[in-house]
Amino acid sequence: MKVCVVGNGAREHVLADVLGRSDEVVVTPGNPLIPGSTPAPATEIDADLYVVGPEAPLVDGLADRLRASGRLVFGPGADGAHLEGSKAWMKEVVATADVPTARHGTFTDQASAEAFLDTLGDLFVIKTDGLAAGKGVLVTPDRAEASHAVADYLSGQRFGDAGRTVVIEEGMTGPELSLLAICDGNRAVPLAPAQDYKRIFDDDQGPNTGGMGAYSPVPVVDDDLIGTVMDRFVEPTLHQLRSRGIDYRGVLYAGLMLTPEGPKLVEYNVRFGDPEAQVVLPRFADDLGALLADAASGSLSREPRFVDSAAVTVVAATEGYPASPRTGDVIEGLDEAAAKEGIRIYGAGVARDDEGRLVTAGGRVLSVTALGPTLTDARARAYGAIDTISWPGMHTRRDIAIGAVAAGDG
Repeated sequence: MKVCVVGNGAREHVLADVLGRSDEVVVTPGNPLIPGSTPAPATEIDADLYVVGPEAPLVDGLADRLRASGRLVFGPGADGAHLEGSKAWMKEVVATADVPTARHGTFTDQASAEAFLDTLGDLFVIKTDGLAAGKGVLVTPDRAEASHAVADYLSGQRFGDAGRTVVIEEGMTGPELSLLAICDGNRAVPLAPAQDYKRIFDDDQGPNTGGMGAYSPVPVVDDDLIGTVMDRFVEPTLHQLRSRGIDYRGVLYAGLMLTPEGPKLVEYNVRFGDPEAQVVLPRFADDLGALLADAASGSLSREPRFVDSAAVTVVAATEGYPASPRTGDVIEGLDEAAAKEGIRIYGAGVARDDEGRLVTAGGRVLSVTALGPTLTDARARAYGAIDTISWPGMHTRRDIAIGAVAAGDG
């Protein structure tokens, strides 16, 4: 089978890597580290299956246009992708579906937003309604900072039209959990759970990013909890989408907080998570292309299987990320890192300069993924590899998976 993967980041690189075990893969537009990259648009590529990676083309209706021309597509249409395209609409859907989530409100004016902020406790969450590349979320205990963020968002100064409507939530506490489910419009099956790290600095300090690392499996998550997430979150949401005439075929990514009161939904995404895909998909034990094709055709029947090995991903980012990433620096040590045991390196913000050298070209540059028999082993391998890579101002978090390892769970 020939598979066309749409996108140019580390998520698309790992998709191509794992799909390539069984299938011929072409990636558009890809990047210099992804084999099979081509500048040709997806609509001009002849393939048996199309897998749309990023959220923006899904929200823009690429899956609809491909399906209209008779193509088999894994990825929701624009109607289903609205779950991520509008956080306000997503909250309305999950409220109707009775999915547990934080107390929240949607606002387009400062006065109403301020009145709602006054009703919250000591942790505030401010989100853009629209897409903001994973950067449109502020979590803060500072009431003044929350108020200032609302003003910046509503004015369009920070995120343009994406922020002119804001969703404000009460802050939740507890471990986070990412669970990705493969959906065929009627049925959904879960992939292996993962935990990611959104803040830029160690100990969850600094601004939110697109994700600075992840690990899988998550030792505190058992089959009962996964069953609860599917029963209380994923299935009711799919049912609600069907009731609205939405045939959702793709990934439904539930970002959850394991609060003292039980799991609550933080967000839904409509694509494979990045960096979650970099730790979940390398552990996949079957034919990924066959699974995604079954979901795309509405005939999902198999249960995903995963190897017992653990995976840890550490993201290497540029100086200034996420606010103002520096680019154009030459990347050193990649071959040495890739040669280490259990290592896969997935490219994201990379390009070639005029001399053919690999250089930084975005905020998150590389995902260094390590597989090992335990989280302890995988973590040591990941950091051993990333410590051989360098460029001026390179930044990584040093605490990915450290909590699970320190607790003796890995």
